[in-house]
Amino acid sequence: MKLSLCTITFRHQLISFAQIVRFAHRHHFDGIELWGTHAQHLYDHDRLEMEEQVRLVRDQGMSISMLSDYLDIATSSGFQRTLEKAKRLISLAKWLHVKQIRTFAGQKASNEVGPEERARYVHHLQILCKMCHEHGIQLLVETHPNTLTDSMSSTLALLQEVNHPALKVNLDFLHVWESGADPIDAYEQLRPWVAHYHLKNISSPNHLPVFAPHNVYAPNGDREGMVLLGEGVVDYGPILEKIADTDYFASIEWFGQSPQRVLAEEVEWLRKAMMVRA
Repeated sequence: MKLSLCTITFRHQLISFAQIVRFAHRHHFDGIELWGTHAQHLYDHDRLEMEEQVRLVRDQGMSISMLSDYLDIATSSGFQRTLEKAKRLISLAKWLHVKQIRTFAGQKASNEVGPEERARYVHHLQILCKMCHEHGIQLLVETHPNTLTDSMSSTLALLQEVNHPALKVNLDFLHVWESGADPIDAYEQLRPWVAHYHLKNISSPNHLPVFAPHNVYAPNGDREGMVLLGEGVVDYGPILEKIADTDYFASIEWFGQSPQRVLAEEVEWLRKAMMVRA
């Protein structure tokens, strides 16, 4: 398993991409998961410097592991804008030599989406998958609350309904656990589609709302309960036993304070934990 950090971790810090690259190399990360918003900004305003940094990333044996963004699949009226955004993301992915784009499967809980609405979501995902596939890119839906991948039954159904080789899963173990599923069982069921992992933890189920997008992205949002991977309610020991030997990237998705210190501690903890289980 390869380890990456997420640039979204630094969404509220005054830090450049070059500084993130130096930090990642110094702490022996294998890659960097780039937030789509950051990628677009770097393309628009710092293209030559970014291309130099991407070459440096590759020269140092790292890679940009995935572009993480959000494609709206809910409405027919707004889908043209989604197609235009997807084209931009595909262009950015090719510019950065990235083979994976992450999105969410809607913005409503699966049990609140009726059959007709669900069919529209599926149709839109099929179109987006076809677009990505034509460029050799995988489209990853993340296991996440309040989307069509908020439960194992809905996730598995969605994968069968879309039925496209470009559709893969970014398996977020905390969110799978949050759904009530066993993370190991979920991994085994989703294994044919899994192509990337997100790793994070929480001290108590009472604090799970801190990961709601409106809170996570707010500079003054609540961060209570965000803890190190080895200190939360999700037991990563058995999970690492299952995934340590796989060839996919696992991003440490830290949204809390002191990102450099936490990421340095987390990557060291993960390296040691994987060595113990090797």
